[in-house]
Amino acid sequence: MEWLEALILGIVQGLTEFLPVSSSGHIELVKALFGNEIKEGLTLSLTLHLATALSTVVIFRKDIVEIFKGLFQFTWNEETKFSWYIVLSMVPAVLVGLLFKDDIEQLFNANVPLVCAMLFVTGIVLFWSDQAKNPTGNVTGVKAFIVGVIQAIAILPGISRSGSTIGSSVLLGVERSKAAKFSFLMVLPVILGAAAKDFMDIRTDGIGDLSVSFLAIAFISAFVVGIFACQWMIAIVKQSKLRYFSYYCWVVAIVGLAWYFLK
Repeated sequence: MEWLEALILGIVQGLTEFLPVSSSGHIELVKALFGNEIKEGLTLSLTLHLATALSTVVIFRKDIVEIFKGLFQFTWNEETKFSWYIVLSMVPAVLVGLLFKDDIEQLFNANVPLVCAMLFVTGIVLFWSDQAKNPTGNVTGVKAFIVGVIQAIAILPGISRSGSTIGSSVLLGVERSKAAKFSFLMVLPVILGAAAKDFMDIRTDGIGDLSVSFLAIAFISAFVVGIFACQWMIAIVKQSKLRYFSYYCWVVAIVGLAWYFLK
């Protein structure tokens, strides 16, 4: 049933990368359900994250084109500012990744108690941010850096990157649709940079026991589901309905802990 595992992993990644429920946490829970038999974490992670990165590019293709057009005008315009904010937001995550890489990797081993604890935290952030009263502000340098720090913390499995960065942006006064756009675009350089490094490691070590068909099924399912999930998430943020996902995170955390300690 290798194809079924690949399909499930792809669907889970596609949904949870954009919905505020932690893709890394859900992937670790799925691995635990499969008995943690899926060992090739680097190859699988690269495949899944590239798929959802491509989904982001498809959804925001017009915005990305406009950003590049603005950059080539070589003036301090809105596109240049937005690009600078994205670079600024990357700094904390890059520093954490470089300085604590080995420590972080130890956390990604079907660590169910940690994932469930962090899902509780994600639920709190989502519930809190939904209480914000129709913010109307824009992203600024200070806000971008603060959201970048939140993104670095979201490396922990169970902390939703999209949920925490969108939620923190809204709490900082950024208008909801702008918060969602910034959250989804700010992660692209980080993913592509990490993917380039992972690709070089895979060229050296190989892809392990995972078949090409397994990776292809995981990639396609994550990409297709990701497109729909990204659009859905944008609509959810605009309608101030993040609190419903906080309930989901809390339920999954309770069920996960019960399963872990009673199995």
